[in-house]
Amino acid sequence: MYKFRTMVVGAEDILKKHIEEETDIGKEYLEHKKIKNDPRITKVGKFLRATSLDEFPQFINVIKGQMSLVGPRPYLPREKEDMGEYYEYIVKMKPGVTGPWQVAGRNNLEFEDRLELDREYCDRRGNRRDIRIVFKTIMKVLKKEGAI
Repeated sequence: MYKFRTMVVGAEDILKKHIEEETDIGKEYLEHKKIKNDPRITKVGKFLRATSLDEFPQFINVIKGQMSLVGPRPYLPREKEDMGEYYEYIVKMKPGVTGPWQVAGRNNLEFEDRLELDREYCDRRGNRRDIRIVFKTIMKVLKKEGAI
């Protein structure tokens, strides 16, 4: 999946160190699968994420047929175990540039809530719903709601 780099080089190793050393950052990541004030994000990365421009290169993946415009957002390989039963639902579909949890709260949702929204989307997807998600995504991005 194409994306602009928004984190420092070696961000995964830094996170792993925080988890191993049981720092507040490591604990926050293990609990939420997100870090509110992630120190690994660069200054330019903060801007790209706040404006959602870091997602723009994913349209190349859509054109190549590797991603869908709407669908479950891709999860990291290390999150597979944490996904539990949701994994089977979510991997059946192409990942999307946007999806149900991007319009329901973006980065303000807990990991379990994101999984449940993606599973529910997999069960009840449709063109009308996708169009609503696209328009809601545009509004959220323009208002910078829920952006990091």
